[in-house]
Amino acid sequence: MPNPILLLFIALVLIALPYLVQWVRILRANPPGIPSWTEALIGFVTNFFDTLGIGSFAPTTALFRAFRLVPDETIPGTLNVGHTLPTIVQAFIYILIIKVEFATLALLIAASILGSWLGAGVVCKWSRRNIQLGMGIALLAAAGLFVIKNLDEMRGVPVFPGGEALGLHGGLLYAALAGNFVLGALMTLGIGLYAPCLIMISLLGMDPKAAFPIMMGSCAFLMPVASLRFLKAGSVSQRPALGLALAGIPAVLIAAKVVKSMNLTAVRWLVVIVVLYTAVTMIRAGMRAVAAPTPEPAA
Repeated sequence: MPNPILLLFIALVLIALPYLVQWVRILRANPPGIPSWTEALIGFVTNFFDTLGIGSFAPTTALFRAFRLVPDETIPGTLNVGHTLPTIVQAFIYILIIKVEFATLALLIAASILGSWLGAGVVCKWSRRNIQLGMGIALLAAAGLFVIKNLDEMRGVPVFPGGEALGLHGGLLYAALAGNFVLGALMTLGIGLYAPCLIMISLLGMDPKAAFPIMMGSCAFLMPVASLRFLKAGSVSQRPALGLALAGIPAVLIAAKVVKSMNLTAVRWLVVIVVLYTAVTMIRAGMRAVAAPTPEPAA
């Protein structure tokens, strides 16, 4: 009988191929140029820490806005398209080295794919104002999850202690499927899946380490699906996305070797500050757009 993990990897390659072919076709038709050092550095740093479980969407959004590299309305598409290939590399690594029941892994991945497909179909049609407000709220939620995680480590008595199970069954599995469906949809708004998935897995009684292949596998499968819709809608800033991808892959490979020796608490607190600042600026920009008077039609 074929190895189910091998079949999963083959399925991942097949799902990623349409996204990759479409992106290459777009890049060849309209070459965006070589990514700048800033764009490449953002790709390297965010994917390095993404491999450590911190997540890449919120920090990338903050850096894009700080350097004014990407218009707000194309940030969700740029995040998904640019971070897809590094995330696929992460999935291959963690699915191989961390054990989790295959049925639980496969079903949660499927739920996240469905959520992302439905979510991307809505978000890629949103206006600049809606994306600003949506991403601002999503980033506030992400910052809250980072705070919970940090306090969890500092207290020594985990708020989300988790368990030792490597799989879920019955009602717990259904709850996890519903949760990963929602998280997959929220990925299209620019909120990372990692932190909420880690908390959900722990609350449901699984070993928190089992969250790594689940959350990275989920993102690796759902991101090509969402990215394909963003590419077809034209809601992607191509050169920054290319910088994320090209610099992100080597960052993942390096981070995978040093993950066990790093203290990430200080880094997470820094991310909280940056994400909160970005969330507030996003919401303020969206609210200003709401409050702006509509121009009178010409006579």
